Amino acid sequence: MIQTNRNTGLFPQNAEILGTLGFSPLEQNYYLSGGEIHTWNGPSQEVHSPIYLFDESGNHKLRLGSVPVFSGDHALTILQDAVNAWNLGRGEWPVMRVRDRIKAVEHFLELYKIQREQVVKWLMLEIGKNRSESEQEFDRTSDYISDTIEAVKQLDRDSSNLELNSGIYAQIRRGPLGVVLCMAPYNYPLNESFATLLPAIIMGNTVVFKPAKHGILVMEPLLKAFQEAFPPGVVNFVYGEGKEVVKAIMESGKVDVLAFIGASATANQIKKLHPKPNRLRSVLGLDAKNPAIILQDADLDVAVNECLIGALAFNGQRCTALKILFVHESVLQDFMQRFCLKVEQLKAGMPWDEHVTVTPLPEPGKPEYLHGLIEDALSKGAAVQNEGGGLQYLSFVFPTVLYPVNKSMRIYHEEQFGPIVPIVPFSEINDPVHYVTESNFGQQVSIFSNNAAQIAELIDPLVNQVCRVNINTKCQRGPDMYPFNGRKDSAEGTLSVSDALRVFSIRTMVATRDNNGNREIFNQILENRMSNFLSDQFLL
Repeated sequence: MIQTNRNTGLFPQNAEILGTLGFSPLEQNYYLSGGEIHTWNGPSQEVHSPIYLFDESGNHKLRLGSVPVFSGDHALTILQDAVNAWNLGRGEWPVMRVRDRIKAVEHFLELYKIQREQVVKWLMLEIGKNRSESEQEFDRTSDYISDTIEAVKQLDRDSSNLELNSGIYAQIRRGPLGVVLCMAPYNYPLNESFATLLPAIIMGNTVVFKPAKHGILVMEPLLKAFQEAFPPGVVNFVYGEGKEVVKAIMESGKVDVLAFIGASATANQIKKLHPKPNRLRSVLGLDAKNPAIILQDADLDVAVNECLIGALAFNGQRCTALKILFVHESVLQDFMQRFCLKVEQLKAGMPWDEHVTVTPLPEPGKPEYLHGLIEDALSKGAAVQNEGGGLQYLSFVFPTVLYPVNKSMRIYHEEQFGPIVPIVPFSEINDPVHYVTESNFGQQVSIFSNNAAQIAELIDPLVNQVCRVNINTKCQRGPDMYPFNGRKDSAEGTLSVSDALRVFSIRTMVATRDNNGNREIFNQILENRMSNFLSDQFLL
């Protein structure tokens, strides 16, 4: 049975325990734009936790505070701050030397690290991420910033030389693209934000940033760090309903790059709002339905442990989560028995409790949606295999293992983004391969086997359907130095430390014909450091 705290139940009985976290409601009646922290006197939206409290009137969600709600017109004033800072590519930030942009980011990193406990607190309270994973998200983001700085240095070193081809001298560097609209997802409101926000900034773009709908207070402790580290208008925050503020921003035609992580249907709608879509570059991280394929000679200890983490870490709310398991009939019962036992040992509770895995879900309506998926599968022949599976309590949905799952069920096709693990039996390897081939998604797949020949036979068709094939390990994004992308409806553009720098920039060059006069001009510019772009300095 799912473990709970038998004395106090799943949720706190009163708010006193929250005092140990240093919690008090945060009324964010201010925002950062144009280099200033502005006071907001307009409408606001209350922010609630997925954590419930109990009093004499019953149960109610913990109120965390409030944030501004902008109108479309006000969102356009925020956008204009970014447009002014870009200034047709002539702004302070886009023409700044690379070494000086790096210094600004290094200063931001120093300020960022100071806010660790504050950010971790809001990750736990606002999206229900347990302390361990919240700390990992913060620290991983810190490492990502450091790695990006080093990658920018290397990119600049590689382009510090002049090239001579066919009588033409040229220096080829990467330049910024313009104004970027960054939109973050709720499941990694810090790390996924910086996966697009940071490379966009460091390459010289200016940014309008819309925090995640759930996880919006996570970024509040960093507002002053952004203000202090970067010139006015480089980073600007916008709040409010997407259908209002995003619509106004995109329809203006002043956005050059859309960086969005979320649902493909939403991304398609946003892109269509731009009046000149041919001029819009998109960097998108979208849907996924990553399968695991457990073959007859798999090491079941490895397969069970990897599938458990892969399917249920942060309640399965990861685009890289294993969202459907294909298990060979010869090992099915053994695998399922071991897997369900592990699932039943998972501990449910509050994010700050030790060793907790199962925590409240932040999306309103998600428990009802997941319940619908479970009921649909049960009505079509599946059964819940683990004790406690299918149970729901307020914002808790306990991990649910469904078997046997087939293509007539919604859970076979839909990305659940929650703690449901569908298991599909197979005897012919073409069944899971066909699933990957026919799927609308193409992010990753995991293969579990000790048979090198059979693994090799699967690799060749699968690498042309997904962008990462994992052998005896779960699907995942990291390490961040590796490319993170997808085929079909799963992504547009590649994100990794080095790839992200390229997708938020464009190759630009300065060229001249090889003759004495032109060589002298180039030498004067280089020796006297007249240009921030044309430079032979080598960053250390």
